[in-house]
Amino acid sequence: MMSEAEQQTDSDEGVESEAYRKEVRAAKRRKGLVIVNTGDGKGKSTAAFGMAFRARGRGMRVGVLQFLKPDTANYGEIRAAREMGIEIEGTGDGWTWTSKDMEKTAQMARDGWALAQQRIEAEQYELLILDEFTYPMAYGWLETSEVVSWLREHKPDSLHLVITGRDAPEELVEYADLVTEMRLVKHPFEDQGINAQPGIEF
Repeated sequence: MMSEAEQQTDSDEGVESEAYRKEVRAAKRRKGLVIVNTGDGKGKSTAAFGMAFRARGRGMRVGVLQFLKPDTANYGEIRAAREMGIEIEGTGDGWTWTSKDMEKTAQMARDGWALAQQRIEAEQYELLILDEFTYPMAYGWLETSEVVSWLREHKPDSLHLVITGRDAPEELVEYADLVTEMRLVKHPFEDQGINAQPGIEF
């Protein structure tokens, strides 16, 4: 049971929190957010696509660049995105750990980043997802400091930028406005031997 002093502290914090919310709402402050979905749990790209669908429902211009998947990929989320008018493009050659030419794979990631830079500078989108973009940085194919520095200088103030993938570098985490870490608790493949299923994983 809380003491009277603890109850008063909670009450004071609640009043301050509500006052802050009112102040923020009154200011109607907006900015293009940098959002990072990382961690070893499932759902990073899924959450990003949820934002893409929500933004498209609001009539926003939405684009997706996928850094591991090839442009020939035709998964469920890709089909749905295209039906909704979301521009989506793969810039990879499949899973990096099966690559027969790692330098080619790395170069494709660097080319994907160059394409992302063009799209960002052209202000083509109001929401842009760089799916699995943490990997080129984590693998050392791109310098995180250079990526963050470029984004600081060139990202339009109004652009919402979503970056997904495991092992988000600390410098990217520090730069971002919103960071969510997906934590694995249970997985049907590891726990029950259930393979990836249409509509759930792809």
